[in-house]
Amino acid sequence: MDWLERYRRIVPDFEDFKAAQQRRLLPSARINLLKTERSRAMEHLEEEGAKARPFEWYPLGLQLDSERAGKLRANLLGYIHIQEELSMVPPLVLDPKPGERVLDLCASPGSKTTQISQMMGNRGLVVANEPSLSRIAPLRSNCERLGALNVAITRYDGRRFPRGPFDKVLVDAPCSSEGRARRDPKVLSRCSPKRSLDLQRLQIGLLKNALRLARAGGLVVYSTCTYAPEENEMVVESALNEARLERISIPGLRESPGITEWDGSDLSEELSCTARYYPHMNDTGGFFVARLIKN
Repeated sequence: MDWLERYRRIVPDFEDFKAAQQRRLLPSARINLLKTERSRAMEHLEEEGAKARPFEWYPLGLQLDSERAGKLRANLLGYIHIQEELSMVPPLVLDPKPGERVLDLCASPGSKTTQISQMMGNRGLVVANEPSLSRIAPLRSNCERLGALNVAITRYDGRRFPRGPFDKVLVDAPCSSEGRARRDPKVLSRCSPKRSLDLQRLQIGLLKNALRLARAGGLVVYSTCTYAPEENEMVVESALNEARLERISIPGLRESPGITEWDGSDLSEELSCTARYYPHMNDTGGFFVARLIKN
């Protein structure tokens, strides 16, 4: 956990944060209303003997006490989808509506894509873009299993996705994934300042193109599962001449405001509108989310 010491000054209750990294994180799932009703999904899980506890903050989210969550019949039939708890936050912040044009710029494996489609009731258009050929198959498979019928899959480098405009764009950017350490501690061994700065260049390119593709007044949500300011606030700050930030607050979910200073340098005060989610605050992984309105 030595790598995480760099965040001691910015993480509230840092010792609790470190202790949380050692605790087992139960799998979680989202009920898929495109295939079933909430009550029927719960019946399926009960019939299989799977213990499911609804999230306090999101009625379609479930914590599963099961070692074989991915093999549950309810998951294979598409009644639920195994999905990290905080992974459900960016689509909720995006708030897609039926009939809108929505772009998921970094879509595979499709957890957020299918959640967006579900929130739209399969009405309107969701473009799910994934540059990696090897990751197209799981994206397509999840869309088919979950009944996401309004999804078109494309394969572009997200920095060069050619055409808009879209009402809303999600950029769930490739990142150093520190927030997944409760599931896979090895992710921390791959972290370094150089890696974060290399990823930052990609992330800035993705976010700036997302803003180009959004209509005037359109919404762009930027998210990562890392704590690194280089990949979070510093990326968002690079786009503040093209957009303004709206404050994020999910009822029932505790967040910490984005930071406005890092490594001796001041950042924009507006970045306090972004949200940081830490493992010890909600017994989850870690995530960062920003909500931008295009000028």
